[in-house]
Amino acid sequence: MAAKKDHAKGSACPCGKGAFAACCGRFISGAEIPATAELLMRSRYSAYALRDEAYLRATWLPETLPEEDLTGETDVNWIGLDIKKQTHVAGSDEATVEFVARFKVGGKAHRMHEISNFVRQPDADGTPRWYYVDGNFPGDA
Repeated sequence: MAAKKDHAKGSACPCGKGAFAACCGRFISGAEIPATAELLMRSRYSAYALRDEAYLRATWLPETLPEEDLTGETDVNWIGLDIKKQTHVAGSDEATVEFVARFKVGGKAHRMHEISNFVRQPDADGTPRWYYVDGNFPGDA
């Protein structure tokens, strides 16, 4: 597993919504818990960009968590995130987030369009938190 990238305190957040420390950094560090599925999605994107395997595993529903390396190829450079839509019915413990993530591999640009499913449930301490369940790619059969 590749080492996670360092991210300077005042640097921009990989998700594109401000300074890392005030944005996704507070979740990745464990200082706060994302209050919405969208905030969790953004912090997971940032964790992919920073190659933070531990955060990705901690925020994935254990029942659907794969065993393989979650950070993927070492030459992937995540370059942008666009949240298209979040769907969450008030009072529900399920949500979806549709997004497009842009990345480069070997200098060639790619995009990943996914609709991610999330569930809110208590963690081992009884604190409710959002978890990534799985995702599908629009247009796939």
